[in-house]
Amino acid sequence: MTTTSAEGLQRRLSLRDLIVSGLLFIGPLAPVGVFGVLDARSGGAVALVYVVATVAMAFTAWSYARMSAAVPKAGSVFAYASAGLGRAPGFVAGWMIMLDYLFIPSVASLFVGIATNSLVPQIPVWVATGLAIVVVTTLNLTGVKVAAIVGTVVLVVEIVLLAVFVVAALVVLATEGPVRPWLSPLTGVGAFAPLAVLGAVSVAVLSFLGFDAIASFAEENTGSARQVGRALLFCLALSGVLFFVQTYLASLLNPLTPQELALNPDAQDSAFYDMLRASLGGWLAVAVTAVKAVAPAFSAMVAQAAVSRLLFGMARDGQMPAALGRVDRRAHVPRNATLLAAVVTLIVSVWAASAEDGLEVLSSMVTVGALTAFVLLHASVIGYFAVSGRDRRVSTAVVPVVGALIAAVVLATASPLALAVGAAWLVIGLITYFARRRTAVRRTPE
Repeated sequence: MTTTSAEGLQRRLSLRDLIVSGLLFIGPLAPVGVFGVLDARSGGAVALVYVVATVAMAFTAWSYARMSAAVPKAGSVFAYASAGLGRAPGFVAGWMIMLDYLFIPSVASLFVGIATNSLVPQIPVWVATGLAIVVVTTLNLTGVKVAAIVGTVVLVVEIVLLAVFVVAALVVLATEGPVRPWLSPLTGVGAFAPLAVLGAVSVAVLSFLGFDAIASFAEENTGSARQVGRALLFCLALSGVLFFVQTYLASLLNPLTPQELALNPDAQDSAFYDMLRASLGGWLAVAVTAVKAVAPAFSAMVAQAAVSRLLFGMARDGQMPAALGRVDRRAHVPRNATLLAAVVTLIVSVWAASAEDGLEVLSSMVTVGALTAFVLLHASVIGYFAVSGRDRRVSTAVVPVVGALIAAVVLATASPLALAVGAAWLVIGLITYFARRRTAVRRTPE
């Protein structure tokens, strides 16, 4: 049964729809692009890296689950931090997570343009990038249900391709044996290096960025308030299993050693594809490339929908222009917020496609924004439950503290460029917040 909230958002998303949105945002094949980097950094223990990364992100998923049940609003971490810490920290949390939700569509769309151009060189990168943005914006404007149906089809294709890889890899391993020792994906090639594994985890956790977008659809959820939390936890667990399986098999079949990859950074980006061509045949490498040319567009679709809900929630609370809080009466989606996100994505993506360091700058913005918001998320759990006395159990304080420490450590390992971009964005946000606050005070009658 479809219902409509007082603000005009329709409750049409089932548990399955929420999980599909989270998996689409992450991407079942997310490790493909960073496999070579992780293999070189961890000494070959890529599967172990993803086990540790999944456990690390579980603390953040737990905090999201607690707050999404207590504060089931469309603003996600903005709503949670506002409820647990106050309006100013809430704005900062929303402003910083905006870097994640607002610029991930740009990164994903740029990936589409790059992959499409590699398959069809006649199509410029910026043309394919722009076309991807137009398609996902159109789908988002038609309503959440249509977008969910299309997203489900794309997700099925990705999982089927992943299953084909798993079966093909198992056949080769059964008939020809592994290139590396069977336990090397967990212990590394040669001596086990715990510090190297932990260093690689800081990169691997970025593969999970996006599962938290599920919380943005809290007001469109057809189940209880706890359903969003269940979707978050299930999505993280399933992604962790998929990442572990594909990296374990890929490590066993990788013809290059971690030492060779470390000495040849250019080979790290294509390590997974080179492994496919060397061990399983070029046809699978072409298929994975084709899917990676399409799938990021639908990751961008979910990200765009998430940031539109974030802008909608902040506007409804008076933290953004009121026009962004309006809902389309026919499709029941925040139309103005969606269009604004699309315009920003288009401008940023076209710039990044023409700039030499465009992709690096965008990735930096996404990373710092998400991790900063995660720290404030964990703090909001403590403020909302522990400090207020709503829940005095030890776990209510311990779990978010550990989660905040993990996010802070990963944030500290970010590149100087990422930290500089994040600091600049934070300063702009604080100026915006105090300017709007000052204007609001002037307009308030004595």
